[in-house]
Amino acid sequence: MAVGPNRWGVIYNPKAGSRKAQKRWKEIRDYMESQHVQFDYVQSEGFGSVERLACTLANNGYRTIIVVGGDGAINDAVNGILESEAENKHEIAFGIIPNGIGNDFAKYWGLDSDDYKGAVDTLINRRLRKVDVGVFSCYDGDKHVSRYFLNAVYMGLGATIVRITNETRRFWGIPLISYLSSLFLVAFQRKLHRMHLKVNDEHIRGRIMAVAIGSGRGYGLTPSAVPYNGWLDVSVIYRPELRQLISGLWMLQRGRLLNHKTVKPYRTRCVKILRAQNAEISLDGRLWFDRHFPIEVTIAPEALTLIIPN
Repeated sequence: MAVGPNRWGVIYNPKAGSRKAQKRWKEIRDYMESQHVQFDYVQSEGFGSVERLACTLANNGYRTIIVVGGDGAINDAVNGILESEAENKHEIAFGIIPNGIGNDFAKYWGLDSDDYKGAVDTLINRRLRKVDVGVFSCYDGDKHVSRYFLNAVYMGLGATIVRITNETRRFWGIPLISYLSSLFLVAFQRKLHRMHLKVNDEHIRGRIMAVAIGSGRGYGLTPSAVPYNGWLDVSVIYRPELRQLISGLWMLQRGRLLNHKTVKPYRTRCVKILRAQNAEISLDGRLWFDRHFPIEVTIAPEALTLIIPN
């Protein structure tokens, strides 16, 4: 049976399967029904299922796909849509109801995780905007592999902060406490990695603490990046002294990281990662375990149709 053009396909990604999580979904669902939204919904069963469900919805003809979840679920859904076989998949309207551990992409657009009614109203209003999508590509020894992202690719300390923040949020449950505890845990590491990058025909070699490549602001590591200008912002962070690290963390919180002495910013459309020895890598908070180099990070302009607030 054909899907009506106004019918939403909704993917609900619960936080931790708790009673509270189920209660929140019931509130969201009841509010959508009270606003006479036509929708079908599916619930993710675990890690990786959001991508499969988004692909299935796109292939089944849904022209509006909504994710109730955080940055990781959003990343999975975007990959599912863009890897689908749907016709005109770049025209599928993609919407967000923030509900995850990390909601950085939603916050950029002014969507509040505590205001699900406002998020639903935004979706009903249906203001559309084309946004860029980052593309992370490598050859795994057998085939070419690509992964899309909306926020940023992080290498080294940035990926470690994201990983520990996600882990401590599951423990603490409070984003600010989790973030501060993750900063405390990594503050005295300042671990360096031998890296070799190529950005704008410049070869960057040496012992580097962190690299962020962002289409979006990337948890403050690429604070000037915007997801609609066709560019990637790159922050290369060298080893600071402990005093400089403390000031750098403060500047990170204030959105002024690029002013720090140990940070060198770039703007480009392509980054080649030729080496990143023993550095953790993550995309939108998802750890990437494949260590095949070189890796190429590019930008796909206006590759996704996003529903945004007025």
